[in-house]
Amino acid sequence: MKALNLIHKSLNKQLHIRTPISIFPNLCQISSRTLATSITEPQEMREVTEYLENLKNYEKLGVPRNAGTDSDDGFDLGRMRRLLNSLGNPHSNYKTVHIAGTKGKGSTAAFVSNILREAGYSVGCYTSPHVRTIRERMPLGRDGDPVSANALSSLFNRIKKVLNEAVEAEHGHLSHFEVLTAVAFKLFADQSLGGARDATDVVFPSGLAASVITTIGKEYLAALGGSLESIAAEKCGIIKHGRPASLMSAPVISAYGSGNRSSIKYIDTVKGIPCQCYDIVLQIEEDVPLTFVLSDVKLLMLGDHQLQNAVTAVCTALCLCDQGWTIPDKSIHAGLERTQLLGRSQFLTPYQAQAVGLPGSVTLLDGAHTSESAKALVRTIGMTYPEAKLVLVVAMASDKDHAGFAKECLSEGQQLEAVCLTEVDVAGDKYRTTSASILKDSWLKASKEQGAKIAHVFQGLTNGWSLESAREANATILVAESSLMSSLRMTGQILDARRGDGQEFKKWWQ
Repeated sequence: MKALNLIHKSLNKQLHIRTPISIFPNLCQISSRTLATSITEPQEMREVTEYLENLKNYEKLGVPRNAGTDSDDGFDLGRMRRLLNSLGNPHSNYKTVHIAGTKGKGSTAAFVSNILREAGYSVGCYTSPHVRTIRERMPLGRDGDPVSANALSSLFNRIKKVLNEAVEAEHGHLSHFEVLTAVAFKLFADQSLGGARDATDVVFPSGLAASVITTIGKEYLAALGGSLESIAAEKCGIIKHGRPASLMSAPVISAYGSGNRSSIKYIDTVKGIPCQCYDIVLQIEEDVPLTFVLSDVKLLMLGDHQLQNAVTAVCTALCLCDQGWTIPDKSIHAGLERTQLLGRSQFLTPYQAQAVGLPGSVTLLDGAHTSESAKALVRTIGMTYPEAKLVLVVAMASDKDHAGFAKECLSEGQQLEAVCLTEVDVAGDKYRTTSASILKDSWLKASKEQGAKIAHVFQGLTNGWSLESAREANATILVAESSLMSSLRMTGQILDARRGDGQEFKKWWQ
């Protein structure tokens, strides 16, 4: 059977919320009444999750300032290599596509995985973080379903002794991510599947099919270096001598620039879900010449940034074809069109919207948490629903750019009816949770700098509500509420009031 392992490493992406329109964060985790319902792991996963929870988890704690150093708290590849060596170097048993960058890794990994699956390859894809279950980080095989609880727990029990010895030998410094990465590599090897300081950057050059670098941003300046150039240098550590590289904004094979003539044609729907129809056109003449045309591709992953991720995936597939892989154009087309990810440009079905208390609304889940990703989100909504008035539900981790995010959402041309600021756990813990009141202060500051009108500021449930006065003032309502479920109820009532005369909303509020 054809085989490939696709690796993607993400330093901590947070889901957030907003709405179209109604728009949100990480709704998939909030309660049994939500669209996807939180998943309770099967009993056989208990030992696995408890073991991992006892390790240092940077998704809960945040990326340390000295992460880019060879230190106990840094991302020391020596630890990772020693751990993998104790497991028999499982990552040497299959071909690998390694993806690095600040943004776009997860989407690009999903696009490449599905292209290869459509071409008949059995693919293991390692990504982070997850939304509902840790098993989402390791989709396997031709269908791309998350690894089963039985397969993961069985593997863990077989290698637990080795893991214990490795943790002890490293004096407890092996992290949650490092151990889970090693488990994933071992899993992919057992299933017969065929960044310089990144725990995934331990792939031997002979096993590397391609290196991919997506966009480089400012999110981890403190951890990985003092400039965008230094971060780019770190990310380029995944490129190995003699192996091809596909990059979004650099030479070698560049999916960004004059050679990329891809463009959107129109907005359509697939089974009631918005999609964007593109023609993907590549005519790259520098470095590695490429000419490729794919017409009428309907992407469920919306936005110019997702088109760029899709083009990067196409360039990666073409690199593999140049090495002798069999990937027909129809597989590229089908793989791109089947790709969807939880919490990334994810429009809820009417049934799901009703399950979270937002019947009749167009509801979008997206994980944007930087000013750059907020700008992309705003642009995507404007492209898909140009006349929409938005109600945003926003929760963010404490180490994100709250003010920068707010400025983009309050930028000129956005029709923000209301913003509900709320709180959610991050990686199952409150350590990195930002209080609704702190978010409120950031949004008020951003509104002053942007010249945006804020009609009312409410901290929790308050009497004396006047939706009409806010509309008359052409101003945005700002609400800070620590309870996510209360924020959703507010959102639903605001949307109901907009559709009718608002009496139901006033009665509920008072």
